[in-house]
Amino acid sequence: MLTEREEAFRVLLLWQKDGSFIKESGLSPFAMELALGVCRRHLYLEYFVKSLTKKLPSLEARVILEMGLFQMFFMDVPDYAAINDSVELAKSANLGESTARLVNAVLRTARRQGEPALPPQRVRRVSVENSVPEWLVRRWFDVYGGDRAEALAKATLERPTEWIRVNLQKTSAPVLAEKIGITGASILYDRFIEIPRDVGVKLLLALPEFVKGEFSFQNPSAYEVVKLLDLKPGLKVWDACAAPGGKTALMAEMDSSLEILASDSSASRLEKMRDLMNRLGLTNIKTEVIDLAPAQDSAESRMATTSRSASNSSFRTPNSELRFDRILLDVPCSNMGVIARRPESVYRMTPESINEVAELQFRILENASTALAPGGRLVYATCSPDPTETTRVIARFVKAHPEFVKVGEPVLPGLKDSRLDGFFAQALEYKK
Repeated sequence: MLTEREEAFRVLLLWQKDGSFIKESGLSPFAMELALGVCRRHLYLEYFVKSLTKKLPSLEARVILEMGLFQMFFMDVPDYAAINDSVELAKSANLGESTARLVNAVLRTARRQGEPALPPQRVRRVSVENSVPEWLVRRWFDVYGGDRAEALAKATLERPTEWIRVNLQKTSAPVLAEKIGITGASILYDRFIEIPRDVGVKLLLALPEFVKGEFSFQNPSAYEVVKLLDLKPGLKVWDACAAPGGKTALMAEMDSSLEILASDSSASRLEKMRDLMNRLGLTNIKTEVIDLAPAQDSAESRMATTSRSASNSSFRTPNSELRFDRILLDVPCSNMGVIARRPESVYRMTPESINEVAELQFRILENASTALAPGGRLVYATCSPDPTETTRVIARFVKAHPEFVKVGEPVLPGLKDSRLDGFFAQALEYKK
């Protein structure tokens, strides 16, 4: 087990130093649970370490202490094993005998004293207890009120529900569930199967049914977003921020008569999408590298325009003559609605970065909208519920472009079912 702890230590150290994504590290199941768990509870574990030490140890020692505390208080690992392996980890990492002694003493004190008292002030307490930065908790208090803000913070600690999406062109959900041995699981929209906690995702990836394209991994919130497009047979559809391709594939599986263009600014991400389409056997998708927000030359030109015809001159639509009946715009965002799934994201956010991404979102929306046919529908979606990235972007766009009107109310799947990701989606129609 020391080897697995060494893996987790290496990945956590890289994350702390340069923000590397933990899920992309290829860790073993135990090491992944440990690394993601420490990341998810980092602020609380850091607070715990500070309560046990007079002087904050080195970064390497802090990571080992957080790993040890997480095993002792949040995993099914005996205290003696967590302590002994943490000491051995300090030695194998060549941190010196003094650090090994420090790790041993601090973790034994933690076992004896238990968890520290939390701060009495509510915002600070919610921040520490749920490992959400204090500025973000305060933001949630201001936007949603105290009770909902606290519930949002608690939800970031939950292990997210995993789902598979059944390719209905090849099989059905009940038949696939029986074939792969997860009968009795929840099925949504006749195509999404909830993966039981005791079924490993890696095991499912190795199944012949996956290789043959009978299923993919996707949260059902994607279906709630795609439904807003009101797809009809034979329509021309542009998925304008398509990679990694889950929603593109969902639309193609739903109706093989759709003419779908999937674009992204990254050629390498599109190449992975083509592998996905080949596995699923989807033939009604074309791909193209398109940058919806190319770099601009001056601060003045970075200001968003207020005219469809005056949209960023360096942006190129897929075809100047082509207009799409439907456009799906799943824009880059802060990931605030999927913190439980991407725990690293909460430590990257700042108030400034959210404002910056909102400007990017508005530019992308303006540019993509120029390719919509009259009477067509565009769905703007983010995996963040924050008003700066959602309702304010929509309100600004509609004010600047009165030929676009909102269709119905926005969809927020995570509000009605906690198993679904915290997406926001709003449909717009071009009435000119």
